[in-house]
Amino acid sequence: MEFGSLFAMLVIGALAGWLSGKIMKGRGFGLLGNIIVGIVGAFVAGLVFPALGFSVGGGIIASILHATVGAVILLFLIGLAKRA
Repeated sequence: MEFGSLFAMLVIGALAGWLSGKIMKGRGFGLLGNIIVGIVGAFVAGLVFPALGFSVGGGIIASILHATVGAVILLFLIGLAKRA
């Protein structure tokens, strides 16, 4: 993996994690946690979206949207697990 693509993945993951923390009202985990939540969220969305037949397209905005939706789903599931 090239440095540029790794850097882009980290930036998109951080932005998606931060956005999902704002959407889910304060469930962010700090910078490193947000990067991890954003990257894992992108993976979750990559599994969920095709199963539902949904596509967000290409480009950086679509990547951020894709990762943010996945991170919101992930934060929701983490919240459910903490309550149980």
